[in-house]
Amino acid sequence: MHDLAANVKQDQTSILQEKSQSFGLVNRVRVRIVRADLRTWIGWLLLVLLLFFVLAPIVSLLILALGDAGDVWPHLVRTVLPRAVLTTAQMMLGVGCLTVLIGVSTAWLVTMCRFPGRQFFQWALLVPLAIPTYIVAYTSVELLDYTGPAQSLIRWLFGFTSARDYWFPEIRSLGGAIVVMSLVLYPYVYLTTRATFMLQSACSLDVSRTLGAGPIRLFFTVALPLARPAIVVGATLAIMECLNDIGAVEFFGVKTLTFSVYDTWLNRSSLAGAAQISSVMLVVVLLLLWLERHGRRNQRYHVTTRRYQALPSYWLRGWRSWAAIVTCSLPILLGFVLPTMVLLRSSFYHWEDNLSTEFIQACLNSLGLALAAALLTASIGTALAYLARIQDKGYVTAITRLSSIGYAVPGTVLAVGILIPVATLDNWIASSLKNWFGIAVGLILLSSGIAMLYAYCVRFMAMSYGAGETGLQRISTNMEAAARTLGRTPFQTLVSIDLPLIRPALVSGALLVFVDVMKELPATILLRPFNFDTLATLVYGQASLEAFEKGSLAALAIVAVGIVPVILLSRTSGRSYIQQT
Repeated sequence: MHDLAANVKQDQTSILQEKSQSFGLVNRVRVRIVRADLRTWIGWLLLVLLLFFVLAPIVSLLILALGDAGDVWPHLVRTVLPRAVLTTAQMMLGVGCLTVLIGVSTAWLVTMCRFPGRQFFQWALLVPLAIPTYIVAYTSVELLDYTGPAQSLIRWLFGFTSARDYWFPEIRSLGGAIVVMSLVLYPYVYLTTRATFMLQSACSLDVSRTLGAGPIRLFFTVALPLARPAIVVGATLAIMECLNDIGAVEFFGVKTLTFSVYDTWLNRSSLAGAAQISSVMLVVVLLLLWLERHGRRNQRYHVTTRRYQALPSYWLRGWRSWAAIVTCSLPILLGFVLPTMVLLRSSFYHWEDNLSTEFIQACLNSLGLALAAALLTASIGTALAYLARIQDKGYVTAITRLSSIGYAVPGTVLAVGILIPVATLDNWIASSLKNWFGIAVGLILLSSGIAMLYAYCVRFMAMSYGAGETGLQRISTNMEAAARTLGRTPFQTLVSIDLPLIRPALVSGALLVFVDVMKELPATILLRPFNFDTLATLVYGQASLEAFEKGSLAALAIVAVGIVPVILLSRTSGRSYIQQT
């Protein structure tokens, strides 16, 4: 009996232990489910907040434009919009055609032809991207104005005494703006078109040559149609940058939509009118994006092999070789060398005026804003890209990619849209602190530069998001799955595995954001606090006072910083082609 009682007691104990273990397992499963649900809700909350962060300026812009603004819209339709829309359309068409002409011709020469200096031109043709359009505009006027060295040399050589004695093209005109912008923006077309030429299958080109097609016929019948989607993309980027410009068009006296927004807001004190013109610009941007998609909707080109053999090349000799050298040299000379020489000369002869406390303070302001924007966009862009990766759902990816829409919106439009929500929040913070604690702080968001930082993050989020997405696509999901089976959370997996592997891509994206913030002018002009200058606004202010030589050192600093992404682009494009071959 004693043994039976002991066995029964042991059986009861084991049953209780099994029940406790099962209850513990169930509780652990419940905890994991709750944690998973919590992480999902947190992820969605962050996604909604980030999308609100990006889309709030556009929504507020439309609300302001569609609100009750009295008779502002009829006045704009009668006096401002017709001329501004026509001028903008003419400038976009001119810049688009000229950038395609320069970019496609130089891309074909350095890719398919052999001539002295070809390897130098392959990367040197990218250097005009280092100089903002407004700086090239200022230096062009310094060179080509009546008192500049070009016209002074003409008068000295031919004995002319006044401008009525000879004809010289007017640089401060719509034509001058088109030429200057094209000399800076053609690398967008050159970069995309050259990449396509390099990755075209050698088989199709060899077959065409076997059938007797010469270089010109091969270019127009085979290579150009295959590169058409890339040409359209490059031209669209160039036109968007042209639409975003404010410094060059104002200096040249060209009244585009961008200038009209600036003039209506600051000079006519009509924020509602500026919002309405900005909404017209937003329609132009959306129309441009639709045309870009529509123009290449049925153009899908594929090759039968992933390995690209060396492309057939044409050796140029005699006058053809010299023609190729001149064709590739002129854009570099006019778009980079001459403007840089003007900046170096002005900085050398006016170094006392340039090296001032204003210049040093502008450097510190630019560096601080650029560094903060680069870090913020890198963090937010990586978080969005990783969220789209772990959710692995089409609608999540589509929603996160909306964060890139800010890059297509001109800086002036973005500034108008940002001012309303930021000013509203700023006034609420100031009134709340005063009512609750009796502290008068003023408008801390607008006066501290946070509004500018907000604009930079929205406008350049596409670069960081694209860098994070591209880096994550190169990482096998098996590595993340292995980490998850070992008990790592998604955040721990991101920190310990993904971030170290995508660090080079993130650094490149952050560096591009850093450089673009240093050069950004439209949003900075409209959102900067009083007595706050960056390098870009310092150059703009001195040029507006017809004293550009006093801002030449600041312009030279912007150019020096802008060289960095050009070097990265040249190395990246060359390395990717080597890996393919």
